[in-house]
Amino acid sequence: MGAHQQLIAVNDDLTQFHLTNRRVSMILDVVEGKLVNLYTGAAVPYRDDFGYLVDDSFRVQATTADEHGEHRIEQLRQEFPEYGRGDFRGSAVTILQSNGSRITDFRYVGYRAVNGKPALEGLPSTYAGTYAGPAAGESGPDGPDAAATTVDDAAATLSIDLKDDLTGLTATLNYTIFRDEPVIARSVRLTNGGDEPVTVERLASLNLDLPDSDYTMTEFTGAWARERTPHTQPLHPGVQSVASMWGASGPYFSPNAILARPGADEDQGEAFGLAFVYSGNFDLHAEVDAYDATRLQLGINPSGFAWRLQPGESFQSPEALLGYSAHGLGALSRTFHRIVLDHLENPRWARRERPILINNWEATYFDFTSDKLLELARLAKRAGVELFVLDDGWFGRGGHARVDDRAGLGDWVANPERLPGGVAGIAEKINAIGLQFGLWFEPEMVNRASDLYEAHPDWVIATPGRASAVYRQQYVLNFANPDVVDHIYEKMHAILSTANVAYVKWDMNRFITEVYDVTRGAERQGELFHRYILGVYALYRRLLAAFPDLLIEGCASGGSRFDMGILAYSPQIWTSDDTDAVERLSIQYGTSAFFPVSAMGAHVSITPNHQTGRSESLAMRGAVAMFGTFGYEMDLTRLGEGELDEIARQVAFFRKYAPLLHDGDLYRLRAPYDHRRAAWMTVSSDRRHAIVGDYVILGVPNRPKSRVRLRGLDEDALYRVTSLSRLEIPDGDAADGIAGAATDGAGVVRGPIPDGVSVVRSGGELMRIGIDDTNIGPDFAARIYLVDRIDEE
Repeated sequence: MGAHQQLIAVNDDLTQFHLTNRRVSMILDVVEGKLVNLYTGAAVPYRDDFGYLVDDSFRVQATTADEHGEHRIEQLRQEFPEYGRGDFRGSAVTILQSNGSRITDFRYVGYRAVNGKPALEGLPSTYAGTYAGPAAGESGPDGPDAAATTVDDAAATLSIDLKDDLTGLTATLNYTIFRDEPVIARSVRLTNGGDEPVTVERLASLNLDLPDSDYTMTEFTGAWARERTPHTQPLHPGVQSVASMWGASGPYFSPNAILARPGADEDQGEAFGLAFVYSGNFDLHAEVDAYDATRLQLGINPSGFAWRLQPGESFQSPEALLGYSAHGLGALSRTFHRIVLDHLENPRWARRERPILINNWEATYFDFTSDKLLELARLAKRAGVELFVLDDGWFGRGGHARVDDRAGLGDWVANPERLPGGVAGIAEKINAIGLQFGLWFEPEMVNRASDLYEAHPDWVIATPGRASAVYRQQYVLNFANPDVVDHIYEKMHAILSTANVAYVKWDMNRFITEVYDVTRGAERQGELFHRYILGVYALYRRLLAAFPDLLIEGCASGGSRFDMGILAYSPQIWTSDDTDAVERLSIQYGTSAFFPVSAMGAHVSITPNHQTGRSESLAMRGAVAMFGTFGYEMDLTRLGEGELDEIARQVAFFRKYAPLLHDGDLYRLRAPYDHRRAAWMTVSSDRRHAIVGDYVILGVPNRPKSRVRLRGLDEDALYRVTSLSRLEIPDGDAADGIAGAATDGAGVVRGPIPDGVSVVRSGGELMRIGIDDTNIGPDFAARIYLVDRIDEE
């Protein structure tokens, strides 16, 4: 039996579809030509007919029932609701036609069910089975996505065709259900089979009508340096939404949200998660109607969007992911983590350890020489660091040299005064020290003071006749223009093909204003935002096709473009420009709702911190950053021998435990938002090993007793728990567990476990009674617990 037969059951006589994997079910039905959702939630057994779920309740609204005997359209839980047909809630599709009408009537015409999962042309998307990445034949910025349909039983895909007879438009709704995860991927492909062009003004990737509104909605909000803070409120009548109009997913609102039943927490309760595999403008909203039903929609933001679709052309929406959990928010997060690692990121990097790096930015900013870089690299090598990253300031020549943020962007040639041997020369010298070499780019931007701008001022996004806003003395290149993408690709390729560059930090520090595309006519101006991000994706694909071993870290003025779309190309993203350890507790905690530890760029930086002025111990900074992709941003030449030795111990510790930190299941134990305490842990898939980060943010005088309760362990197993006040491999530690740390064998330790001491506790005790952490330190203190199962003789 094929996967689609196992995961997608079809009753052809009744035209009903049941997608299920024993974790989640989605049941679709065709009711008088309209595709409706009868049920989405916890898995239910198959039955021949779910028609009893069609809502026949009476509502006084517009209807065509008198003429056609239809159900009242507003009472149906539609999968593809249209504008102007009697359903007065938000539509999933709006099409402007040549006569000015926006009315369409999409009705069912057929379906296909296949094993595996088709790729989306020109867009990132999840995959199933064997990954066929961008190296497999990318032809150019407008060429097809290289990944092809994967025929594999890891997923099955149902494609349902709906057609509007008057315009000849066909909407193909694609549903992929994964065999092992309670996740359904949803996208829409719109094809113009008519004789006239139309304009697509709105096309939601996902529409889900739920029968009630008894949910809380958690959005992830913030700004630069304080990204992705959870904000939760009950659903209420009307519309509540998060969106972006900045040309990027942005730091202010994240293209992800959680709808949870009241009372749901980390360990119990029902919840849905929505995530957009897209990096541009988005709209995510929940609309509650007068009858307490909820409509969820996620897609490209329709504001400023208008896509001209000629006869014979198609438009593909980005992919939206719908996750489900019957066991709380923690389980929902771990589901999305596995989707990212096993079905989104390039497996070349997804579960492979990344090099521990040092970035020179906070050590030197723009003020550096080759000698200074090499001095930093030698000290980093002594500490065990594996990769040296040269950040901003290495490029531009003469009057356009990048010595500050006023010049040089767009001129991707080495500054000979700073790098006499060019990029190849400094890379060779760094390699000779024993480190890999990485390089910073900001491919999408240009300074007015640059050779590129002087040669091609028309390559900047700007509105004719109007002054352009400027930020950081830079402008946005028009990546909707293939000539621009070609040029930037050629410049980056010239460097990467002649220098041994193992890593690229891809930055993006400015949002799009004065939106106008001088290469296209008036009827195409609504396409720029989307064409721009397609150009970004095309450049990613072309670079990775040419350099398949290249590790790219995404960055956008910190975490301003931290989304599933970028993760398809960059397996790690700089989580925030705020490197303060206390602030990072909140930022990484919120980010973990959808993204795994290994996706979060996290570095130990200088103190006092450059963003907050706060001073924290090196031990605290390391204990926070290790729950991410680990690295350093500091001037090692200013540290004493004791601090350099501690960094060496941190590097050794992280290198040893990185597989557990990155491949383990993440459990959030204490939220940091009360500014008092925080805790989290990762547990190996076999539940034999765990590592816990336990943090004091602000101390409390005469504090009450406190215990941190662990999760994810085997109840009846015995575990040795070793307490550490800093990242340091305990004496006698062996590769397969703690062997020689001091222990209280009889288990008589009372109160917090002393530094360097081990105790033996059962999994049940650790999860239900917990570890006493009342007095583990003052302000800005951390304690690490290594938890290792003891095999009985």
